[in-house]
Amino acid sequence: MLKKCLILALYLVSIQSWSLTLAVGWELWYPYQYHNKQQQLAGLDFDIFNAVVKEAGLDVTYTEIPWKRHLHYIKTGKMDIAMGSSYTKERDKYAYFTAPYRQEVVKLFVKKGMVSSIKLSSLSDLVNSPYMLGVESGYYYGDEYHKLIQQVSFQEHISEVIDIEENITLLMEGHLDGILVDPVTMKAFTKKYKMQDEFEPHPLEVYQTDIHIMISKASCSLAMANNIDQAIQRLKEKGQIERIIAQWSLASPP
Repeated sequence: MLKKCLILALYLVSIQSWSLTLAVGWELWYPYQYHNKQQQLAGLDFDIFNAVVKEAGLDVTYTEIPWKRHLHYIKTGKMDIAMGSSYTKERDKYAYFTAPYRQEVVKLFVKKGMVSSIKLSSLSDLVNSPYMLGVESGYYYGDEYHKLIQQVSFQEHISEVIDIEENITLLMEGHLDGILVDPVTMKAFTKKYKMQDEFEPHPLEVYQTDIHIMISKASCSLAMANNIDQAIQRLKEKGQIERIIAQWSLASPP
């Protein structure tokens, strides 16, 4: 009887927690997370996440917040959920990770016609080079980059800014030799601003990984995380996530 009561109590706690409104952060990251012309929250991540929320029967509120602060709030429990998250051992200490819902690739983009002049076969080659590369603050660029950025000799060749707009400006003005960016983001950005013929990808291999929903261990239960994970799995089985990704791959920028 005691065992049954404990199971019932845990079930009621989990149900009660699901009835609460969850705090979800987001940051401008076109075409994944942004405001459209109607000032509505839009993007590939939002479309997938909203489908997950509906499938899981959850209530959420969205708050725009810088990524580094968002990670801190996930750690402390001030925020509950982050979309578009890469798995790391450090983040695993304070957050649950769902099954991946899409993949992310990071490539080096340079000005059109400059690929042959940028002599880099690996990120480590940057140390003894004359090149300066741009990145966005708070984003994860893979294990190799994470290790190299601890070295001052590598840091000297990295320019960290807030967003892709600033990186593109610095690249166009000649202050950078290239930028590390997701090709989907780069394609959408250049199409939106009619700059398709200005840049090209460098053959340097940087990073490829799965993207997850990250859930705070400080504010959410494992049962909550499992509920969200199972919703993702069901949407995958129905082909809904694949259809959303395909729609964004074909869509013109709003």
